[in-house]
Formats: sequence, structure tokens, C-alpha cells
Amino acid sequence: MSLTITCPLCGNRNGYEFRFGGEDKGPRPGDTEMSDPKIWCDYVHMNECKAGIQKEWWCHKDGCGTWFCINRDTLKNNQRSREGDSEI
Repeated sequence: MSLTITCPLCGNRNGYEFRFGGEDKGPRPGDTEMSDPKIWCDYVHMNECKAGIQKEWWCHKDGCGTWFCINRDTLKNNQRSREGDSEI
């Protein structure tokens, strides 16, 4: 199963040119929350691993080096423009 990812600067490229950066978990915990090791540990290590559309970080490592987010359908391994939208 191949994956084509759309880099915001370079356009459509083969998935092998990219590095997976993990799920987009939203903003980091604040300074007061970071003093609690359980909150920080959960933020770093706990992932939802959704079956379906998931927002993820990717880096175009063999291209421009840009980090960006995409919505990827983990069941079909294809990129979506937004949650609920059709395949790109």
C-alpha cells in the first residue's frame, strides 16, 4: 500500500520521502501542568491510535525539511484535506 503526501511547499510526493512525527496532540501542557510528571508522561507517551482519520505531524525529510500536519485515514492509508472530507 503506497502513501502519497502533499507537502505544503513541494506538492504531492511519495510517502517514502517523509518522516512520521506522531499524532497531533494539540498544545503542550502549561508550565504548572508540566510540574506534574503524570500529566507530562501522558502527553508524551499516550496515543489514541485511531482507526480512521487522524491528525498527524509529518516532515518532508528528503525534500524541503518542513514539518506540517495532515489528516490521514489510518484504515485506507490516504491523506484527507480535513476530517470528513474526501481523499486528496
